[in-house]
Amino acid sequence: MVLPTRLELAPAEGRLRIWWPDGRRQSLNPARLRAACRCAACRSKPSEEGPGQDVRVITLQEMGYGIQIVFSDGHDRGIYPWPYLQTL
Repeated sequence: MVLPTRLELAPAEGRLRIWWPDGRRQSLNPARLRAACRCAACRSKPSEEGPGQDVRVITLQEMGYGIQIVFSDGHDRGIYPWPYLQTL
């Protein structure tokens, strides 16, 4: 498993920035991250009930194999494994 070398939460935009060991950097849109949540509650909702474009990342909690993200809409159940984040 490849672990990032750095994580940064850009508070102005609520974006998540990730630096990977191969030099690649990601800047992930919070609405895309929220829509990509794979928790049971999110997978059971129809896609038209997705988050609004104004959702933001509030905090991150490292979980070893990935991160748990808390969003401005109160959602905090999804854990995003590192390999999954690399694909977004």
